[in-house]
Amino acid sequence: MKVKATLKQIAKELNVSVSTVSKALNDSPEISDQTKIKIKEYAKLKNYKPNVIGLNLKNRKTKTIGVIIPNILNSFFAKVFSGIEKVADEKGYNVIMCISNESMDKEAHTLEMLSNGTIDGFILSVSEEAQKLQDYSHFKEIINDGTPIVMFDRIADGVECDKVIVDDFDSALNSTQRLIDLGCNNIALLSSVDNLSVGKLRADGYLKALEDNNIPINENIILRTDSEEDLKNRIEAIFNNNAIDGVLALDENDSVAALKIGLKKGFKIPEELSIIGFADGILASRRLTPSLTTISQHGVEIGEVAAKLLIDRLESKEVNIPYETVVIKTKLKERESSRVR
Repeated sequence: MKVKATLKQIAKELNVSVSTVSKALNDSPEISDQTKIKIKEYAKLKNYKPNVIGLNLKNRKTKTIGVIIPNILNSFFAKVFSGIEKVADEKGYNVIMCISNESMDKEAHTLEMLSNGTIDGFILSVSEEAQKLQDYSHFKEIINDGTPIVMFDRIADGVECDKVIVDDFDSALNSTQRLIDLGCNNIALLSSVDNLSVGKLRADGYLKALEDNNIPINENIILRTDSEEDLKNRIEAIFNNNAIDGVLALDENDSVAALKIGLKKGFKIPEELSIIGFADGILASRRLTPSLTTISQHGVEIGEVAAKLLIDRLESKEVNIPYETVVIKTKLKERESSRVR
């Protein structure tokens, strides 16, 4: 295996300064074309590879973004990351992705580790544990130290930074209203994300739609939990013990479970039971039979907007730029689980 050369070694061999080598490799106009060619050819011959994580001596920038997501198995976060990477690549930035696994300690450790000269800024969605404890001190410390953060989806209201969210309240309200317009009067709410900010907003939207239509709230058909443990059995209990004709499911697991259990119980979907869910993964929506009506959160667009917000802040010459909260409108994608009866 070839040994990679360093800037210092190249400078010594060519009898020039390290600064000259660095400028030549970065196409600085201060260096003549002849010297650039000579240095670049020698660097290639000696297998020189620039350290993309290392700090540029002049601007103290790494051109690297740290992304922290709570769960790599969630298709929504995968779509957001795709959008981040697209914009970052276009702007010449590298991306490091880390997973908090819903742990506040891991989230805080990752922030501390990467903010030590490895990255220029963070894009992240807050861990379940941090939201449950309402402890956001680790974010505030990083921002106060001068490293910008853009939060998406799950945000911390008490932290001053740029944010990208979807209209969770309105989308749940409108989706519940759609079920009512389809003739549903006994609409179950299924939520295993009640400890998350997005879960609370979606549940509030559901309740407001019932209120607006003078439909009494039936606590027996409302499942609000912060755990997926025994989720299937708890949903089955609602189906077994209540006459329901509609379901609003607040995340992907809830949506898939509702559809599968409804079919298992012999419901004709959508003739007897209409289902709408916050799920837009291919498996959860289009490949199920019947296909699931979903609330699309536009994950790729969220990622693109978040990356643009961060890069614009990093590259701006202004010091005190006001923070922005960008709201992305969701879209109801009607499929077979909620056709007009």
